[in-house]
Amino acid sequence: MTRDAPEQQAQTPAHPSQAVILAGGQGSRLRPYTDDRPKPMVEIPGTGMPIIGHQLAWLAAEGVTDAVISCGHLARVLEDWLSEADLPLRAHTVIEPEPLGRGGALKFAAASLPRPDEAWYATNGDIWTRFSLRELAEFHTERGATATLALARPRIPWGAVETDEFGHVLDFIEAPPSPYLINAGVYAFAADFAGLLPDRGDHERTAFPRLARERRLAGFPLPQGAYWRAIDTAKDLTEAAKELGRG
Repeated sequence: MTRDAPEQQAQTPAHPSQAVILAGGQGSRLRPYTDDRPKPMVEIPGTGMPIIGHQLAWLAAEGVTDAVISCGHLARVLEDWLSEADLPLRAHTVIEPEPLGRGGALKFAAASLPRPDEAWYATNGDIWTRFSLRELAEFHTERGATATLALARPRIPWGAVETDEFGHVLDFIEAPPSPYLINAGVYAFAADFAGLLPDRGDHERTAFPRLARERRLAGFPLPQGAYWRAIDTAKDLTEAAKELGRG
């Protein structure tokens, strides 16, 4: 299924202008919200728009003109929304014939990208974020990488206790940033990356370890202050709404 945005002037983009969105998961931890819709169709409270709507708006603002959306669970709900929405880009859906895993789903969707000889972005369908994809693409190109991961430093959901070397408690820190960077679920890929993906399974267990050994995998830390949240649970929806309210 294809849904076209208004005509845009054809040109060769300086940055990727096509993207894949993985939207086929069942979202079991978000039930009951996902009982009648796929995870990316869950609305973030107070926005009047599902997660995937925010993603498409962000991608379009970053110069993406074409998005391939890999669907699975309750795909028809997402397709119906796309057919009615005023989209800022061209969106094409593909439906996995059976669960293929994240790597397999990426490969399956990448086969429908309109410009297979050009670089592309990809994002998980449950990510709500805002940062410069153009900067991600430039970082990817400068390092000559085949694949580049955006890296986030989420806040730890518990309070932390700071002590000195003698065991005296010095301070209590509410929800501090994690000391570790994590995969943010947003990527920049060279055109030939699709050929390294498995037909079935997880690219983080196959393609990524291989590229890391060959020094062809890069990690782009999100800029200071960039917003990022994975919507995995009902609590994440509540927290996202609070953060939206705080601006």
